Amino acid sequence: MKLLSPVISKLARMRIWRIDNWTNHPVAAQRAVLQDLVTSAQYTSFGKKYNFSKLFTLKDFKKNIPIHEYDDIRPYIIRMMEGEENVLWNTPVSWFAKSSGTTSDKSKFIPISEESLQDNHYQANKDVLSNYYKNFPGSDLLTGKGLVIGGSHQINKLNEDIQYGDLSAVLMQNSPFWGQWLRTPELSIALLDEWENKIEQLAQITANENVTSLAGVPTWTLLLLKRILEIKNAKNIKEVWPNLELYINGGVSFVPYRDHFEKIIGAPINYLEVYNASEGFFAAQEKPADDGMTLFTEHGVFYEFMPVEEYGKPSPQTVGLNQVQLNKNYAIIISTTGGLWRYLIGDTIRFTSINPYRIVVTGRLKHYMNAFGEEVIIDNSDKAIAVASQKTEAIVSDYTAAPLFFTENSNGAHEWLIEFEKEPENLIQFTIELDKALKETNSDYEAKRHKDIALRLPVVKMLPKGSFNRWLRSKGKMGGQHKVPRLCNERKFIEEIYSIL
Repeated sequence: MKLLSPVISKLARMRIWRIDNWTNHPVAAQRAVLQDLVTSAQYTSFGKKYNFSKLFTLKDFKKNIPIHEYDDIRPYIIRMMEGEENVLWNTPVSWFAKSSGTTSDKSKFIPISEESLQDNHYQANKDVLSNYYKNFPGSDLLTGKGLVIGGSHQINKLNEDIQYGDLSAVLMQNSPFWGQWLRTPELSIALLDEWENKIEQLAQITANENVTSLAGVPTWTLLLLKRILEIKNAKNIKEVWPNLELYINGGVSFVPYRDHFEKIIGAPINYLEVYNASEGFFAAQEKPADDGMTLFTEHGVFYEFMPVEEYGKPSPQTVGLNQVQLNKNYAIIISTTGGLWRYLIGDTIRFTSINPYRIVVTGRLKHYMNAFGEEVIIDNSDKAIAVASQKTEAIVSDYTAAPLFFTENSNGAHEWLIEFEKEPENLIQFTIELDKALKETNSDYEAKRHKDIALRLPVVKMLPKGSFNRWLRSKGKMGGQHKVPRLCNERKFIEEIYSIL
């Protein structure tokens, strides 16, 4: 381990010149990616259907190939899962990332080719490491182990050669030998299916390791850290892991969780946000202080950006990198070495910088509240929760919100179900601060709240600890990449939660 670490860290530093190249010339990098994608897939079933061999310009590419959502490409994926080759991609695809999401009970199976593993997921991870060493040259990150709080692992019964699991499980299963040495715990524990048992085993084993980095969704990471403190009878995580220096987070906004992490860890460490989905590894912060994540433009993914107001139109328009505007909400559309073509993944982003191109994830196309014309997105709600928590010295574990519609006796409102790690002394004051922060971050919400004409003060209800986990468990969505939906424009999720309380 000690002999291996300097070698890997040196290789990571040697990558910097290449990172600088695609960061400084992102449009050229994207042009090369698109050319490689179309050339590689021209003789696949999909490529023949859409005449890839005759697509010579981006204009032709966009004109010939419609934008796809999952149900549009599902028939192709079923063929691939049954063992057929050259369907969406020109090399064999034997792995699929299972993503159930929060908007549907159906599972999605995202094809993972060898190219998407090597040129996207693993290369992006190495570039995150390279940037880290560039910015923290004295780091001892690789003298200890990395703890990844990932998903479970299953075998697809349709074909013995075809396997699937959560993205983290697929990446762990296929990682190079040195990757196994640098992480904890052993693979058999990391890939356990039953989440509560898995958390317990993770805690028991890793509590005695020299952990220098953590990675995972904040909610599940906090659950693990609390259990470790109980096992070690420690006041904070730094007492358990004195060499911990980095937490890599993704999946949900870290804003509502940061104060909680700083308290439970007990000493300053570095925090980096990454945008790593089942469909690809798209972006990551270079430095903790960066406003947004640098878009990865040389990693087997070609990007288009659809203004959110185009969603649902018969022929929605998209723009490329050289046409994007700052602080405008876009839906992200990708074409990848996994065989996704002009695929709408459902996330919305905005650019915080165009030199270099940096983005923040603002929410989901289908996760918002606009029952009264207020257009509240997850970016707004996360920031408002963080402000209200700070003002009232509360700590929020999880939350969801939905509209309360007009009745004969009252006008509309937003109903918030919140699970607190540390409850505010005054819930009314928390509600007022939440409302005030939403007004400051969203002018449409502020207008609808004017004199309570369209929207009255939010209705905030505290849930008992463990309520959201009970709901997730009831839906078979405990752990891994499963998350509580922040916002919904209908009351489906809130009513389901009420039904189990």
